[in-house]
Amino acid sequence: MFILGAGLTGLSAAYHLQGSRFVLVERSKVVGGKARSHRQAGHTFDVTGHWLHLRDDRVQTLVQDLFSGGDLVSVRRKTNVWSHGALLRYPFQANLYGLPPAVVQECLAGFFEAQVAAATTTAQTPRTFEDFARARFGAGISEHFFVPYNTKLWGMHPDKLTAEWVSRYIPVPNASQVIGGAVGVPQEGLGYNVEFQYPKAGGIDHLPEKLGAAVKSREHGECVFGSDVEEIDVKGRRIKISAAPDWQPWSRVVSTIPLPELIKRIKDPPPQIREAAAALRWVKWRYLDVATRTTPAADYHWVYVPERRYPFFRVGVYSNAVESMAPKGRGSLYVELEDRDNAPDQAQVAQALAEMGTIAGAEDVDFMKLRDIEYAYVVFDDAWKDCRATLLEWLMSKGIHSCGRYGAWVYNSMEDSMIQGMEAAAWATMDAVKGATS
Repeated sequence: MFILGAGLTGLSAAYHLQGSRFVLVERSKVVGGKARSHRQAGHTFDVTGHWLHLRDDRVQTLVQDLFSGGDLVSVRRKTNVWSHGALLRYPFQANLYGLPPAVVQECLAGFFEAQVAAATTTAQTPRTFEDFARARFGAGISEHFFVPYNTKLWGMHPDKLTAEWVSRYIPVPNASQVIGGAVGVPQEGLGYNVEFQYPKAGGIDHLPEKLGAAVKSREHGECVFGSDVEEIDVKGRRIKISAAPDWQPWSRVVSTIPLPELIKRIKDPPPQIREAAAALRWVKWRYLDVATRTTPAADYHWVYVPERRYPFFRVGVYSNAVESMAPKGRGSLYVELEDRDNAPDQAQVAQALAEMGTIAGAEDVDFMKLRDIEYAYVVFDDAWKDCRATLLEWLMSKGIHSCGRYGAWVYNSMEDSMIQGMEAAAWATMDAVKGATS
């Protein structure tokens, strides 16, 4: 069988195959996909924030097997929101204290109006993400945080997004928590990512590298790096990769490459499959690696920035979470930019970081490195659900299991990606057994 892509999902699939033969094909010369790190002048930068949140016992066991004792550190999340010139605790909706009183009043009034409406009317499933925010949190909280922040993050108004992805990732405080957070009683521990683990040596790439080393040692596997997938023939069950001169047969394929890219490589797909793939949308990412000459002034691990006057929507400080991410007395940061097309004004970015108190002054910046990601977030619009289902069902009928964040076209975590790799290995093994006994 073939496994396409050596990100966390593809590596996990190969790792869990239990003796089945496989060929793992990766376009890059290194493993990791988006779980990768860059290093410069003693600073380490991931492809923006990659904090490892573990809930599943199987993944916890896997990670413990890969890392020796003490090689991972556990970190308690320090996260804030910068709004109206105030540094608020995260999440915004449960920590309004510090905002101008008129804004607090507006947010509280809207929250309780939404609560009354939910209790006195027939509840309807929100159609858009904006509907979800207004129904759960009210007009004030939506207009001061959810709408502007998500407009910057997604590059579109939240009324163009469905609410399919939000249930796990957005904390929904109760009335007592909202009131407490508004009068200055900190509301902490909300959300799925209260604690995370991270390689002590610095760089999330240690995780896929360890997983990749285990995969490469398997006698029943072959790893082909620096090779693109050129074409897949689903009728003849053949695949052409750039590293081999001839077509190669396959019985099953686990694909973790972005779903639209997979369809592009399939020979003569039906028109409805082409149309479904063409309807998929995604968000590109443009961000800055930022190195500072001094220790950052703020102590948070990341901060959300909803106001449109700032050129970024989220800033993270790697070295506040793990000291080894920067030389002693310095800092390593990431800055996620709203504008995905134009070169940022680096002086403006540095001044904005200083204004927020992230760094002591703009002159503290040593260097910035601009980076781009073609596929970052899947867009959950009205076409997403049906088009995704059409594509995945058709691919599965042809013996191709498309999985992972971009293969399954979903919003998930690193842990989710590794779980999907486990499930893909189980599918491939079960399918092989059926084929052998039929």
